Amino acid sequence: MSLAVVGTDTGVGKTVVTATLVAALRNADTDARAIKPAQTGFPEDDDAAFVQHVCGTDDAAVRLRTYGEPLAPAVAARRADDPIAYDALVADTREALADSNAAVVEGAGGLRVPLSNDPPREILDLVADLDVPALVVARSGLGTLNHTALTVEALRRRDVSVAGIALNRYEGATVAERTNPTELERMCDCPVWTLPELEDTTPKQISGLTDHLPAHRLMGE
Repeated sequence: MSLAVVGTDTGVGKTVVTATLVAALRNADTDARAIKPAQTGFPEDDDAAFVQHVCGTDDAAVRLRTYGEPLAPAVAARRADDPIAYDALVADTREALADSNAAVVEGAGGLRVPLSNDPPREILDLVADLDVPALVVARSGLGTLNHTALTVEALRRRDVSVAGIALNRYEGATVAERTNPTELERMCDCPVWTLPELEDTTPKQISGLTDHLPAHRLMGE
C-alpha cells in the first residue's frame, strides 16, 4: 500500500496530511511510514521529524536527501555542490517503499518543482515513475479551483491515479470555500475531503483530523 501526497503549492499542508494518514494507519496496527525524498531548509524544516513527533516514534518517517537552503530540491542541491542523481533517488525511494507495509511519499512544493539535477526532473516525474496513486492537498478558499484542477490534470496526463483532493484549513467562512468542494468534485471527477483549521499542530490535534480523511480507503484497503 503506497500513496503520494502532493500539493498545489508550498505551504498548503502536505506534511499535516501525511502525518494524519500515517498516524491513522499506525493507530490501526498498520506498519506505516512517511517517506520524504528530498528535504530542504533542513534542519529548521524537517517534515519527517514532524511525522515522527505526531506518531511518537522515529520509525514513522524517513528522509532520503537533506539540504540547508529553503529552495527547490534541485536548486538547493546545486548550490550545495551536492547534485541529486535522479535514478539513485528513485531507487532509494523504491527501497523505502518496499521496507514498509504502508508508505506515504510526501512531495515538495507543487508538481513542477525541480527535484533533481542529473538529469533534470521534477516532483511530477518521481510520482509517475513510482507508479503510486496521489492525493492532492490544496487550499480551501478563493483561487483553489484553477490550481487544483491543473494539478489533477497534470497527474492524469502522466497516468497517475488521483485518489482524491484534500482541502486543508477549511472553515466554510466564505461562499468560495463552501462551494469549492462540490465544484472540484465536478471538475476533477474524484472525491474531495475538507480538513478543518487546527488550533495548533499537536499530536492530539492532528489525530483529530483522522475523522475527516479515510486513510485506509486512500491506501487501497
